[in-house]
Amino acid sequence: MNAEHRYTDDGRYIVVNGRRWRATDPEIPPDIKSELVGELMRARRQIKTAGDSARPRVHEAKIALGERGEPWWEPTDEGRRRRAEATINALLRVRDGGPVCASEVAQTVGGAGWKSCESLVEAVIRDRQHTQAWVPCPSSDEMRVRSPSGDGDG
Repeated sequence: MNAEHRYTDDGRYIVVNGRRWRATDPEIPPDIKSELVGELMRARRQIKTAGDSARPRVHEAKIALGERGEPWWEPTDEGRRRRAEATINALLRVRDGGPVCASEVAQTVGGAGWKSCESLVEAVIRDRQHTQAWVPCPSSDEMRVRSPSGDGDG
């Protein structure tokens, strides 16, 4: 069953069966949006088999898409940092630990002004390296990250 939905005039929300839900950030590049939506759908399906342990994946994918957390139309540096972390984690899962470029994350969290977010994303990556959750990819012109088990060559 497919419920009818519409967007609010400002495009910030969709209304489904009379209930308002935050819309996905429209400035996410289509290829990255597709990967993030795929991760969201996989995580939702995993809830059926893994139960509540999969809910953090759903939450993180929704933050990456701008559907949860800080509103994408009112960004702050702290909100962008959290969204950058969620985006990196979600993309690393989609890519089986393979590389995620800082510019991809900046485009996702920064929209049209993404270039101004690159240094923030690079700082997030540097800050998280000590946890060994992310590993910088060697020999790249731009900062890239992979999970410790990912090959990082993609």
